[in-house]
Amino acid sequence: MPAAAPPAAEKARALKIADLLAAQYPDARCMLDHADPFQLLVATILAAQCTDERVNMVTPVLFARFPTARALAAADPQELESIVRSTGFYHAKAKSIRGAAAALARDYAGSFPSTIEELVRLPGVGRKTANVVLGTCFAVPAIIVDTHARRLAERLGLSASGDPETIERDIQGLLPPARWTAFSHGLTFHGRKVCAARKPDHARCLLAGLCPLGKELSA
Repeated sequence: MPAAAPPAAEKARALKIADLLAAQYPDARCMLDHADPFQLLVATILAAQCTDERVNMVTPVLFARFPTARALAAADPQELESIVRSTGFYHAKAKSIRGAAAALARDYAGSFPSTIEELVRLPGVGRKTANVVLGTCFAVPAIIVDTHARRLAERLGLSASGDPETIERDIQGLLPPARWTAFSHGLTFHGRKVCAARKPDHARCLLAGLCPLGKELSA
């Protein structure tokens, strides 16, 4: 049985949130430097539990040494780990990158997967990484549930779940597809600049009037 559609009032509130974020962060976008979908895929894997700034320091060295999926798939594991070490969890990340690169070189020579079904079949690629690539490189509407979007979705009452895939579906039901990618980036920017994990700055929050937590604190 399909889930019930969210009430019109919930959709209207979500649209107000989206409008405010779009006005506040008109330049919100993926901040990982990349030249093509392959580079963004690798950078997004490296960005797990790491800052974009740190990843952007590592990827120029990485892609200068291994410029293609085929080259990266054949990389010496120890050399690769040495290059990506500063991003944290370097053993697992190097393994995921080599696995994804091997699948790309084998199955997509001269092309690149452009659907979420294809992307999540690559080793080490989950829905978040896939949605980053789709929304940024292919203009496919995508809800990107990173740590900031996950936190804000709960605080703003956009989803009652802590599961990223459920959050993705909940927000998809609240906003038209054309707003999904920009809204995701807006949540991330707001999470970084204002709605921090430990100490959200309610005094500076443009969403305070629409946020259940903000209303509670101001009551």
